[in-house]
Amino acid sequence: MSKVGFIGLGIMGNPMAGQLVKAGHEVYLYSRSGVPGELTEAGGMACASAKQVAQQADIIITMVPDTPHVASVLFDAEGVAAGLSPGKVVVDMSSISPVETKTFAERIKALGCDYVDAPVSGGEIGARAASLTIMAGGSDAAFERVKPLFELMGKNITLVGENGAGQTCKVANQIIVALNIEAVGEALLFASRMGADPAKVRQALMGGFAASRILEVHGERMVNRTFNPGFRIELHQKDLNLALSSARAVGVSLPNTATAQELFNSCAAHGGGGWDHSAMVRALEHMANFEIGQQPS
Repeated sequence: MSKVGFIGLGIMGNPMAGQLVKAGHEVYLYSRSGVPGELTEAGGMACASAKQVAQQADIIITMVPDTPHVASVLFDAEGVAAGLSPGKVVVDMSSISPVETKTFAERIKALGCDYVDAPVSGGEIGARAASLTIMAGGSDAAFERVKPLFELMGKNITLVGENGAGQTCKVANQIIVALNIEAVGEALLFASRMGADPAKVRQALMGGFAASRILEVHGERMVNRTFNPGFRIELHQKDLNLALSSARAVGVSLPNTATAQELFNSCAAHGGGGWDHSAMVRALEHMANFEIGQQPS
C-alpha cells in the first residue's frame, strides 16, 4: 500500500479520494473547506496544510478548480513544495492551463521530484463509479508509478505525452463536450417546439448514429429539468477560456467553441454559473422563448 496525499475534496475530489481510502492506501487529506467526515471515518487522515500532506505522503494528488488554485496549493508558504523531499511525485488532476502546467512541472522537478498532469473526464458520476477517463502528461516512469492509483479512480487511462499534454487533451475534451451539449440542446428544443415528445425523441435517437454519452446523460437532464451541478457552468467557462486563449496564441480559430462560451456566458449572466453545464440549453430556450417539454401554442 502507498502513502498518498489528496488535496481538494470537492464534488470530484471527495469521491476520488474515497476510492483510494477504500482500497486500503494510507491517505492524507487536506481541503481549505475542511476534510469531510465520511473520509476520516473510512480511514483517511486529515492534515492541517498542503505542506503537511506532502511531508507525510510519497505521492501527492491535487484536485482544485483552476490554475491559480493549483499555484497556491503547490507554492504558497504552507504549500506542497514546502513539504516535498526528493523522490516524491506530484500529480495534478485539476483542469488547468497547459502552459502553466509546464512551468509547475519544472519547479517541482527542480526539487528532485516527478510531476504528472492528469486531468479527468466523467464528472461526479464517473468519480463515484471509479470510471473516470484520465489523460496524463509526464514521463513513462512517473506514469507507471502512479498508474495503480489511477486504476482505482478510472477506466480509460492514457499517457498522452510529456508534461502539459494531459491538460491539452482535457481542453480538447471540453471543446467536444461543450459543442455536444449545444447540439443536443438545439435538437431537443427543436423537437419539443415542433410538438414531439422530447423524452421519446431522445429515446429514439439513442438507438441511432446520433447516440452519445451527452445525449444519454445531459439529454435526460434537459428533459427532466434537473440542473443541479455535476459539473458547473462556471468551471466549463474556465475550460473554454483556456481553449480560446491557447488557440489564439497559436493562431487557431475555434468559432463554435466561442459560440458555446457565449451561451455559457448568457447562463452565468442569468445567475446560472453554478448550474450543471447541461443547463446551457436554458440560453437556447431563452432565445426561443420556449422550454423543452412545454406545450406548443
